[in-house]
Amino acid sequence: MSTYFTDREYGVRPATIDVIDERLWAGLYSLILTRIGDGSFGQRFPEQCSDGNGPCGCDAPAFSRVLGAEVPWIGWPLTASELPETPVILDLLEFCAGAVGEPIKGSYHSYFGHYHLSWNRDAGLARFVTDVNLLFRRNGVAYELTSTGQARRLLPQPVANALGWAIFQTGEAETDRLLEAARQRFLSPELEDRQDALEKLWDAFERLKTLEPGANKRAQADALLDRVAAPGTGFRDALGREAADLTTVGNSFRIRHSETTQEALTSPDQVDYLFTRMFAFLRVILKGTGRGG
Repeated sequence: MSTYFTDREYGVRPATIDVIDERLWAGLYSLILTRIGDGSFGQRFPEQCSDGNGPCGCDAPAFSRVLGAEVPWIGWPLTASELPETPVILDLLEFCAGAVGEPIKGSYHSYFGHYHLSWNRDAGLARFVTDVNLLFRRNGVAYELTSTGQARRLLPQPVANALGWAIFQTGEAETDRLLEAARQRFLSPELEDRQDALEKLWDAFERLKTLEPGANKRAQADALLDRVAAPGTGFRDALGREAADLTTVGNSFRIRHSETTQEALTSPDQVDYLFTRMFAFLRVILKGTGRGG
């Protein structure tokens, strides 16, 4: 954890930024180049000593060729002045995390002026993750690398708690599947995954409306809300208005359908807002009807 003065005195910056900018990219770029130079990525891409006595560093050409195949959107050589897209940077960091190890110096080869190396995989990964996450935290970026080197998105704590502890027991397998898939995909850094999570959440909403007995979908939906709050109460009326509003949103925006008359969502903030609004509503319904939440 950072021990910078501003963190101690004012608290860590809220992790609200979901785009890696030029300044942060320059820092990440330097971390990566440093580890190419000190041989850390020789864990996966060892450069062999010319006399055949073992590895002595990182084989940078091999590193770059495999990187180009596994992350084809990245340019090589990396430059601090050319900013890749944020998802591509996160792929790059995962690639680096999969290759890194802590170099351990062995015998000194005086003729070539280098040491023969071995690597401590766990120590190298832990240090790389710590260094990357420090830069993320100091710049208020809503991503982190996990201890296994996978990039994940950070959510506001109340949302993260609600998503992390939610249990889906609707009694209908497809509805449970949609809710669980929505939860998992919403955590992705990729906007397309979060849009897919939003679609699945709206599909689950439509299915929930039909789980109670009734002559038609409207009667079933009313019966569902009546189980959450007594008919005629202010809260029941509020639930009814919110259900109607959410239905209108689903029909007006490009969430479940793609007609030309529907308005597209144009930013991650819009997707996140609608997801958290719908999830909060569904959680109340699920808890109020004994279906998890």
